[in-house]
Order: sequence, then structure tokens, then C-alpha cells
Amino acid sequence: MEKLLFLILVIFSILACGQSKVQECEVCESVINKLRAELPDDAKQDEIELKFKEFCKKAKGKDEKFCYYVGGLETSATYIIGEMSKPMSWGMPANKICKDKLLKKDSQICDLKYEKQIDLDTVDLKKLKVKDLKKILSDWGESTFGMAEKSDFIQKIEELKPKYASKKKSDL
Repeated sequence: MEKLLFLILVIFSILACGQSKVQECEVCESVINKLRAELPDDAKQDEIELKFKEFCKKAKGKDEKFCYYVGGLETSATYIIGEMSKPMSWGMPANKICKDKLLKKDSQICDLKYEKQIDLDTVDLKKLKVKDLKKILSDWGESTFGMAEKSDFIQKIEELKPKYASKKKSDL
């Protein structure tokens, strides 16, 4: 009887562990690590806040949305930069800041995820949706004005691919 009870207890604990979902804060951790790379190791809270606001002025996409949530933009509705900058000044790891400090203040912080990048060397452009083709050109800063057909987008991407694909590889 004791062995049966023990077995049931073990099974329930395994199931409970399997269901506990560890939430990742991909964008939050990335932004904090980028910011930390630009700061000296002994940066004070006010230095961190100032640098964060500068970072947010240049931020695009999900990084910009993170800045909005934390209060780094002038248009932000909330201001919880102190919840990020104070632990950063102590040297707290990015994942702890995101999960233990910021997530408690704003539950949307960890919902931000980066979009999956398209590998232009291996992808068949003809199989992509027009929306994805537009996004590629938009990410490159190219205009899509006057393009109506899928073939127009594919042709422009093929023309510009050497310019942007070689640039991306040199960034690595």
C-alpha cells in the first residue's frame, strides 16, 4: 500500500513538473543585454535610465514595443524604468530582471517575441506569401510602391539580394 501511494505521488509530481511552463522573456532579455553592453560595469541607476531612453529613440520593431511597455518612449503610458535600472546597477542577470521585476509590473513584458528570420539563401521565394515578401523588402528599407504581382516582389528581392545578403553576412 505504501509503495502504491509513493508511486502515485511520484507520477503526480512528474506531471506537475511537465505542465509548469517556464516563460521566456526573449525581447526583454535581449534589450537588457544590448543595453548592458553599451554601459560601463559600474553604471549608476540614472546613467542606465538615460542610456535606455537613448536606446529607445533608435529602437525598431519588438525592441521599440518593449521600450513602450517599460516607459522609455515619450508616448509610453507607464513608467517602470526604475524596476529595470535599479537591479541592473546591482549587476542582476537579465533573465532575473525580466521575470522577477518587470513581469510583476507588466504581464505583457514576456509576451514579446522576435519574428523568425527568413534565410534567403535556402528559401524558395515562390513559396512565400506576398506578406512575407513585402516584409523582406520593408526590412531592407526598400519601397514596394507600384508592385502588384507576386512576381514583382520576387524580381525586386532577387535584384537586391546580393546587396543585402552580403551585408548581413559581414555583420556576423
